[in-house]
Amino acid sequence: MSTPDVQGPGVIHDIGYRGYTGPRLERRAIAFGLFTHTLRGVYGLGRAARSKVVPFGMVAVMLLPAVILAAVAVVGAGQAGLTEPPLPYTRFAMVTQGALAIFLAVAAPQAVSLDLRFHSLPLYLSRPLERSDYVRAKLGALTVAVFLLLAVPLLVMYLGNLAAEFDAGEQTAQLLQALVGAALFAAVLSSVSLVIASLTGRRGFGIAGIITVLTLSYAIVSALQGFVGFEADDMTTAGWLGLFSPMTLVDGVQVWAFGAEPSTAAGPPSDTAGVVFLVVALLVVAACYALLVRRYRKVRL
Repeated sequence: MSTPDVQGPGVIHDIGYRGYTGPRLERRAIAFGLFTHTLRGVYGLGRAARSKVVPFGMVAVMLLPAVILAAVAVVGAGQAGLTEPPLPYTRFAMVTQGALAIFLAVAAPQAVSLDLRFHSLPLYLSRPLERSDYVRAKLGALTVAVFLLLAVPLLVMYLGNLAAEFDAGEQTAQLLQALVGAALFAAVLSSVSLVIASLTGRRGFGIAGIITVLTLSYAIVSALQGFVGFEADDMTTAGWLGLFSPMTLVDGVQVWAFGAEPSTAAGPPSDTAGVVFLVVALLVVAACYALLVRRYRKVRL
């Protein structure tokens, strides 16, 4: 009677494994990698085709009025004697704020909500990466994404105005002012949106919260400014009300700093008020950053 074969002891084969002895990336390089990864993800790059629909759709929505305004400037200057751009650069963000709100509502949850939902944060922090590095990378990427969304249409308008042979020096100065305003819009709106998105791992809740805060606050403040300014004939109080919406807050800074026309019923009522608007805008960014750092210190690994 045959007996079954008996397995011998296991053998570990030497496959020639060697430890990695090359250069290792430091915190700064890892944070920059997270920054670029987030920036690409915000626009849907490296993701499925359906993830690109909303970001690039909003890019098209932002570019379309810029192209139309550039064409109007060229045609109007040549045939109708137009002597200045049909829309000041500094008002472009306020005119297209609906598209901005939708873009932020999709982009901010994409940047942070998925990491919370799928518990990805421990994977990032297993590297020599601090929680504050994570916050700076995410906030920086979203800010740059929003700035690009505003800056590219402004450049299209600028080229159209140059083609219309408006004064090049004046147009360049106004463009630079608008780019500074775009940077402030990007910083304030991204900070507020990222705080809202960081509160939940559900993208739907984040999207609804961001759209509600950005659009509802502007609707309420602009309506109150119109009522107080025109019905109650109190433009001073109407101007101060601009502090209570992210959009009117930054618009007030532009009105004070660059002498731009307010996009609502009233801007800052004085130079002192303009300084207050600027300080409040910077405090909003700083406070949101502090809240984000505090929020991620509480996230369990």
